[in-house]
Amino acid sequence: MFTNFSFNGSEVFLGLGLLTALVIGLIIAGRYRLTRLSETNLKALHANDPARVGIRSRNKYPEVDVLHNTGVFWKLGLVVVLAITVMAFNWTQFENKIAIPEGAMDMDFDIEMEAPPQTTTPPPPPPPPPPVIEEVPSDALLLDDQETFSDQSASADLAVSNTPAPKVDKGPAPPPPPPPPPPALEVKEIFKIVEDMPRFPGCDDLGTKEEKMACSQQKLLEFIYDNIRYPAIARDNNVSGTVVVRFVVQDDGAIENAEILRDIGADCGKEALRVVNLMRDLPQKWTPGKQRGRSVPVYFNLPVKFVLQVDP
Repeated sequence: MFTNFSFNGSEVFLGLGLLTALVIGLIIAGRYRLTRLSETNLKALHANDPARVGIRSRNKYPEVDVLHNTGVFWKLGLVVVLAITVMAFNWTQFENKIAIPEGAMDMDFDIEMEAPPQTTTPPPPPPPPPPVIEEVPSDALLLDDQETFSDQSASADLAVSNTPAPKVDKGPAPPPPPPPPPPALEVKEIFKIVEDMPRFPGCDDLGTKEEKMACSQQKLLEFIYDNIRYPAIARDNNVSGTVVVRFVVQDDGAIENAEILRDIGADCGKEALRVVNLMRDLPQKWTPGKQRGRSVPVYFNLPVKFVLQVDP
């Protein structure tokens, strides 16, 4: 009865390395044995041997006959070749199975989110109140003996002096007023729902919009659950649940402003945030969301489920 073996790539290369080391070790051991046999000792040992004639007398001494262990090396070679053949036929490439929880993108709860900043201009200030006209009382009479006008004409005999008026030291001139502040930067509106939602990279070569969205969602889940690591403190305390991370997919596909909207504690939120930030280093950027054919920044809410696997 034969037993099925399976070796992955690492085990195959490890086995080849061990066989190579074994062969090299045998070669080194044989050379060491031959170097220890000095010619003087061999002469004294075989001084009284009769002369040998024939094919076996091609070597002066049988101890240094390189063909003496031919049978042993032949069998060892067969064992090595058989071992390499067995490893080659049982070399198995294992697929990396990613455990994606059922309903990974479902959220059965409401998330309270702050309203995104708007770019609408503030309303103009209200107009000033109309002036109040006060009514003059009718009994206010002008006194007859009050001098209404006075003679302010200059006299011809008045001497006119050409001496300039003394200058008054007003001190140093005041500094110029500061320049006006720069205009405020225009804040881009971040959309929540657009006509074409952002997509994870790697699915733009498909046909329909529905196929691209399904492929993008599957690749996103594979990336998240292939890199997620269940926190040890959460595993020890049987903490499970759904963490929600929100991030912004900019109009150029960059991932920014990742934050935790819903956390279950035990470092699960930090782990989900870490994996989301890994998407910044992807070789390809996200496909940005579009509104009326124009790329716009969009909020993306990503649920990350932490489910403890029960060993059978």
